[in-house]
Amino acid sequence: MPTAAAAPSRLAYIDWMRGLACVLMFQTHCYDSWLSPEARQSKFFMYSQLGGTFPAPLFLFLAGISFALVTEKLWRQGVSPTQIAHTTIRRGAEIFALGLLFRLQEFLIAWRWAPWSDLLRVDVLNTIGVSMMLMGLLCWLILSLNRGPRRLTALVLAAAGTTLLISVLTPPLWTTWRPRWLPWPIESYINGVHNLGSPQAWLFPIFPWAAFAFAGLAIGLILQSDRARSREPWIFLSVGVGGIFLTEAAHWWDLQHWRFYTVYDFWHTSPSFFLIRLGMLLTILAGSYAWCRWGAGQWGFSPLIQLGQASLLVYWVHLEFVYGRVSILPKRACSMGTASLGLLQIFLAMLALAFLRTRWKGRGPEILGWLRRNPARAS
Repeated sequence: MPTAAAAPSRLAYIDWMRGLACVLMFQTHCYDSWLSPEARQSKFFMYSQLGGTFPAPLFLFLAGISFALVTEKLWRQGVSPTQIAHTTIRRGAEIFALGLLFRLQEFLIAWRWAPWSDLLRVDVLNTIGVSMMLMGLLCWLILSLNRGPRRLTALVLAAAGTTLLISVLTPPLWTTWRPRWLPWPIESYINGVHNLGSPQAWLFPIFPWAAFAFAGLAIGLILQSDRARSREPWIFLSVGVGGIFLTEAAHWWDLQHWRFYTVYDFWHTSPSFFLIRLGMLLTILAGSYAWCRWGAGQWGFSPLIQLGQASLLVYWVHLEFVYGRVSILPKRACSMGTASLGLLQIFLAMLALAFLRTRWKGRGPEILGWLRRNPARAS
């Protein structure tokens, strides 16, 4: 846990961005679950849901950056490409397994009224896990084939190329090139079809969502290079300016009359919308770095950094108190004021949970020993 006396971390902006994603996720889920039909007609709700388009890209993008940090660290330690792949792919498999466990938990909680197909829903944890395994395979391939001084350049280009490829292939894989010959649980990981006959925008298939993770991998590798570390402020300034340029260029491109796809869906499969969001992520990345280095991001206790350090746990837990049977407010029945108070409660509760998680992390044997020495006080 960051304290006032601790030295500021040069990577604190990553946790800060994860915390920002958590806050955006909380408000999106809370208002979506609790607001009455009348309150859902307001512009506030519209902008709230628009903000909800950022948490999943942020989590995937930051998963790619974190993956780059781990890969670069192992590479500098002289670990072989095969060992790097084993470590990173295993971590991706663990995240994927947690995604399946989460779906099982949700199914059991909703026993009797939840369909069995919910067990196979492609959620964001599943896609993060699959993306990490795919990034592990890509890094293994590139590092095995390129042992010279340009390995980092090859990795960046491969990650960026994969990002673009996923984005470009998304529209046809959702429409004219749909792999209908696959069983729907497998096809759902490609286009989110689930068992409903057509791709669903509320799911998180590899196309296009994994592209955010590969973009994060490319950016993370660039930021960890020796050249970038020696010019860190200027590199982040370039990232921010580049993000603004990418956003505007993608928007301009979308306004043109030419179309390359038979079926065009800007809000769900369009490469233009993907690039707009990616540009915004780059701008947020630069702003987060500046806020944590020169602003108040690391002044004393930072709620966002605290949430970011336990983002997986608070993601897992808050859903039950917002959408689950133990929802703290009645669903689809609240005014804007009541739902906002509920949102504040969720934020404070998850912040407390994150605080306890980071404070107790790695202290299991110590706590267990204390309980054994003080059985009466523990009871």
